[in-house]
Amino acid sequence: MKAFKLHNPTDLESALALLDTPEARSGATRVLAGGQDLLTEMKEHLAEPDALVNLKHIPGLDQVHAGADGSLEIGALCTLAALEEHAEVAQRLPALAQAAGVVASAQIRSQATLGGNLNQRPRCWYFRSEHAPCLKKGGTECFSYGGMSKYNAILGGGPSYIVHPSDLAPALVALGASAEIVSAKGSRTVALEKYFTLPSESDVKRETVLQPGEILRRVLVPAPAANTRSSYTKFREKGSFDFALASVALALVLEGGTIRSSRVVLGGVAPIPWRSKAAEAALEGGQPSRALFEKAAAASVRGAEALAHNGYKVPLAKGLVIRALEELCA
Repeated sequence: MKAFKLHNPTDLESALALLDTPEARSGATRVLAGGQDLLTEMKEHLAEPDALVNLKHIPGLDQVHAGADGSLEIGALCTLAALEEHAEVAQRLPALAQAAGVVASAQIRSQATLGGNLNQRPRCWYFRSEHAPCLKKGGTECFSYGGMSKYNAILGGGPSYIVHPSDLAPALVALGASAEIVSAKGSRTVALEKYFTLPSESDVKRETVLQPGEILRRVLVPAPAANTRSSYTKFREKGSFDFALASVALALVLEGGTIRSSRVVLGGVAPIPWRSKAAEAALEGGQPSRALFEKAAAASVRGAEALAHNGYKVPLAKGLVIRALEELCA
């Protein structure tokens, strides 16, 4: 690991000032939250910053505030363990509590943060190898396209075929969350669905809309509509401590035996949390049944393009959608 300077600001303004310099904006300074991903990158020489701005000494960034209207404001430094165990989160947003509870191990969840989970870098083995100059590291090709692609994208891929590794992201997109982004110049709020970027839409070396000098301050989750049910279902290769081969986050309004509205978001299959409006359209106004669930599942992977080794993700994702709908509508 390269030697670096560590800054420990005790207020947000000081942290943002440290990030508002030419050196910091060039990428020489990185933000440290839980460190579960960044420190691994540094040990593997995938990131070699000159300085880190440690956010853990700033009060309030780890808090969860419940609004009287049923909304929640979740600080970016809230740990996954705290999310999993928070009574208001479990009651109002079961999909989020479930997603937090299936990330890695209990030890990692006690340190990993909401912001870190949303902003973690891809787990593609070519990207993670310091010896592979892949497209996301400034190279000329995505090696997974013609190489080992077992864990890569079947939806939204190209020119890079990474998948977004976060479990929390699909759940929060399904719940209609927004991200509050701050910098020394002010703040802005974007829908979390628009927070993540496809490789074909922007700089292929980035995964979010965060600009130099900006940090994620908190996530805002609106109050669920009446009769909303939500869940997060994950399939992983190992029984525990593993990333999703595929996952599905659901949020639907079920009234009088009819699905009035829904949000269907897949994880582990695309470079972003993949919201399927086609699946949502298939469900809207329908009465829960196996035939309806199979129709929605087929719609959820419409347009999928498997690579040489990841075709299994198509039936896997469809099966997870059916299972999640059956369990949520039971």
